[in-house]
Amino acid sequence: MSETAIDVNKEQQLKSLQKMRLVRALLPIVGLVLVFILFNFLTNGRMISHLHLAMSQVYVTMIASMGVFFIMTMGGLDFSQGSILGLSAIVVCALSHYSIPLAVAGGILTGACIGAINGYFYVNRKIKSFIVTICTMFLFRGLIKYLTTNSPVAGSVDLLDIDSTFFKVCCTAVVVFIGFICFTFTRFGTHLRAIGAGEKAAMFSGIRTDRLKFWVYVLAGAITGFAAFISAIKVGSVTSSGGNQLETQILIALVLGGMPISGGAMARFENFVVGSLLFVVLNSGLTMIGFTTQMMQLIEGVVFLLFVAIFADRQAIHVIK
Repeated sequence: MSETAIDVNKEQQLKSLQKMRLVRALLPIVGLVLVFILFNFLTNGRMISHLHLAMSQVYVTMIASMGVFFIMTMGGLDFSQGSILGLSAIVVCALSHYSIPLAVAGGILTGACIGAINGYFYVNRKIKSFIVTICTMFLFRGLIKYLTTNSPVAGSVDLLDIDSTFFKVCCTAVVVFIGFICFTFTRFGTHLRAIGAGEKAAMFSGIRTDRLKFWVYVLAGAITGFAAFISAIKVGSVTSSGGNQLETQILIALVLGGMPISGGAMARFENFVVGSLLFVVLNSGLTMIGFTTQMMQLIEGVVFLLFVAIFADRQAIHVIK
């Protein structure tokens, strides 16, 4: 084969790859619009009229998803987010009787401490991230049930007084904006993508991979600790089921948003934003139609599997750390 033919073949492969990347980037956004239109039609317009109720579920998921997005970008996983949220919410409610700022700080600190535990065993003890976080998920879920055995942990009246759509939208927007700036315009995002694409290459390029991986888990825990504050002002108390299934919701949201499971250079910041919206619209739409919980889980599972098949990089899937 001549050099000209080889160059033409490479150019065709490059164009094909670019088209595939464009499809992967646009599919979640197109899916969000189509799903919203479909459910609005099936519910006779109730999707629009009850949009504020549907969106009330998105704040916690979107904030917590951002931390997991950072973790997945570098090729890791975190299944402990639900337990982090539940325990942090207990701290928020307990401290809210003294001071709201103290409650916020306590929730963030609690989440950061659990993230530090995850990061320590993952980085220092070299245990796979999904194993570590599954263990801490069960550990702290048990602690949540113990702390709420006799009765739910209730927050103060002041905590409930600050619950408003405007406040939650502002908090979510500020957190997402700060995350966007850090991920897009600083070395933080570049280093995360480099680790996800190839940790050894990132290490040889001068990135202190172990330190960054540890602090990303701390950061993700702290972000979820703040999400626990948003959850607490909405509910006002925490039961034994606080934060239950949040890790599943986050994983589904990220995959629906086009997040590659193995992370790396293909990760885009809008993955978790679009994915969170798509998950909430899908979940709310199925609820409005009147599907049972079992049927909703079945449909969401099929959609999740479909998106995994589309966005999974089969050549890099083995690098999940």
